[in-house]
Amino acid sequence: MNAAATKPEEGGEVEFGWSARRLRTILLAGFGGLLILMVAAGLGALYSLGELHRLQQQVGRQFLARSQAISTVVLSVHVYNNRVEQYLLSSQPAETDRAATDMANRVAEIHSALHAYPPDREPEEQRLLNELEKQFGEEDHALASLETWNPRSQPERARRFIVEEIVPRRLSILQISQQIALLNRERLDAADRALLARSDQLQKKLGWMLALALGAGLLLSFASIAYILRLERQGRERYRELEESRRNLRELSARLVDAQEEERRAISRELHDEVGQSLGALLVDVGRLSAMVPSENGAMQQQVQRIRSVAEQTVKTVRDIALLLRPSMLDDLGLVPALEWQAREMSRRGEMEVEVHSEGVSEKLPDEYRICIYRLVQEALNNASQHAGAKNATVNVRQARDRIVVEVNDNGRGFESDRVRGMGLVGMEERVKRLRGSLTIDSQPGKGTSMKADLPLDREEVRAGYEEDSHPAGRRS
Repeated sequence: MNAAATKPEEGGEVEFGWSARRLRTILLAGFGGLLILMVAAGLGALYSLGELHRLQQQVGRQFLARSQAISTVVLSVHVYNNRVEQYLLSSQPAETDRAATDMANRVAEIHSALHAYPPDREPEEQRLLNELEKQFGEEDHALASLETWNPRSQPERARRFIVEEIVPRRLSILQISQQIALLNRERLDAADRALLARSDQLQKKLGWMLALALGAGLLLSFASIAYILRLERQGRERYRELEESRRNLRELSARLVDAQEEERRAISRELHDEVGQSLGALLVDVGRLSAMVPSENGAMQQQVQRIRSVAEQTVKTVRDIALLLRPSMLDDLGLVPALEWQAREMSRRGEMEVEVHSEGVSEKLPDEYRICIYRLVQEALNNASQHAGAKNATVNVRQARDRIVVEVNDNGRGFESDRVRGMGLVGMEERVKRLRGSLTIDSQPGKGTSMKADLPLDREEVRAGYEEDSHPAGRRS
């Protein structure tokens, strides 16, 4: 029946363990997936931000390169035109030569700036650059015709050439440059809008990833809370079962103690009433037999005396056994006389000198308190005499309104109380726990042993008995 009763519990344990492992695996997988998702989202965000930063720098560099190129062209054309005017209007040969040299340098600088313009050009941009180069080429070609001019009419033709050729071309080149700069600005604005659009996409992507991570985190949190609550509920159930088992064990232990005490009481009573009475009657009959035997018959008299001696020794032994099992004075006279008898018996056997001190102990203590205290003192004195080799021991019993304290101190060999736990100590603890008290054993090798039991008196009838029977403290033996 026991084996059949344990099978469902074992099946429940197996099912619980399998469910716990499965839920633990799911939670670990969920946390791992959430971690991978967050890491992937972070890496993706870092890559996207790096790409946006690279594109932004590239757009800025291209805009700067175009702006520098077109500015160089405009500035060089402006300086070139000034040198052309100086060349045409100057009458000093040296100044004319310097202007011609500077014009050649500006021409080279303008061509270099046009060639340095970034190659990724829009069609309209390329057209305007071609137009700009064309305008400059036509002006340069027109200057080549200066060599065919008549020196006498050269000043007049120079002023007309400036008004008709140089100024319009300068305005045209300036307009073309402004158009190219405007295209460059529009291209920069388009690039900024593209970067802004990519930034918006990145924000949306990060928002989705964040929402997904939060959703997964909430799901895992709910699952973890459910798992923890389930474990807590199962733990409470296990604790209740364990507490129920402990309570049953305490009740069983209490019933065993009661049965043991009742059995001792019955055996003691049988020994005293039946065996003791029979041995007493035997002694009376032996006395009568001794009176009937003639005094001259010495052998018969000796035989009768031996029978009487054996009977008297048997009566004494039976009485001692009965008292050890259950001293009658514990029921007839109370706790303190029984403790004093126990001390006298211990001292009489020459094993150990015992003193008993009592203070305020009521004679109306309930039977379970008297039995508990008597057995505690009996077990402590036996341990001190038989195991510790003590020569002296002191028993103190003090009762207050709400508790009664029992202390037994001896000068024996002592022991390591935190490591040694014999059956006698376990029995003492069980008796004290049954009365909701506390037991303290303080002992060290070579320093004796001190036992202290603190028993609460939480019942009104016990407190009332104490108040009625309270008497001044005094040494009883």
